[in-house]
Amino acid sequence: MMRLTVRSIRAAAFAAILSIAGFTGMVIPKTAQADDVARVVYHADFADPRRFSAMLTSINNMVTYYQNELIDYDVRIVFVAHGIRFVTDDKLEGTPFSEDAGMAERRANNAGRLQSLHSVQGVALELCDITRSQIDLDPEKLYNGVASVPSGVVQIADLQRQGFAYIKIE
Repeated sequence: MMRLTVRSIRAAAFAAILSIAGFTGMVIPKTAQADDVARVVYHADFADPRRFSAMLTSINNMVTYYQNELIDYDVRIVFVAHGIRFVTDDKLEGTPFSEDAGMAERRANNAGRLQSLHSVQGVALELCDITRSQIDLDPEKLYNGVASVPSGVVQIADLQRQGFAYIKIE
């Protein structure tokens, strides 16, 4: 005796739809999951400005590829902990994230590249508000376009549940 399960019922229904489509020429619409939008979240929780520069290069290469291939994309960077260094010109003195020589040397270049990715390429910038509030950084000191999210790690987890690929540059 055949046991009916949700999986077997779905498989039978799908087979029936395919057979009807084959006879009528009906087009099966794509599901919401396969909507041809590339979704990627980059996690920036580190202090190294060279590593951040490498991440910016990776993102630029990715969005350039998507644009050349006419692929819609939703690319985001979620900044947590030390990543806050990259979304403000404040030196963050007296905090665990304070500016060092490497950051001072690369700040302007990295900031310009980040702003270009955001304003020209549409990359979303999201900062963990827990990190910002723990060091009492005025939101007005953030770069234009940086959105606040209640928790960076929760945001990353939520985005992954929505089908975003997770990338962290090492």
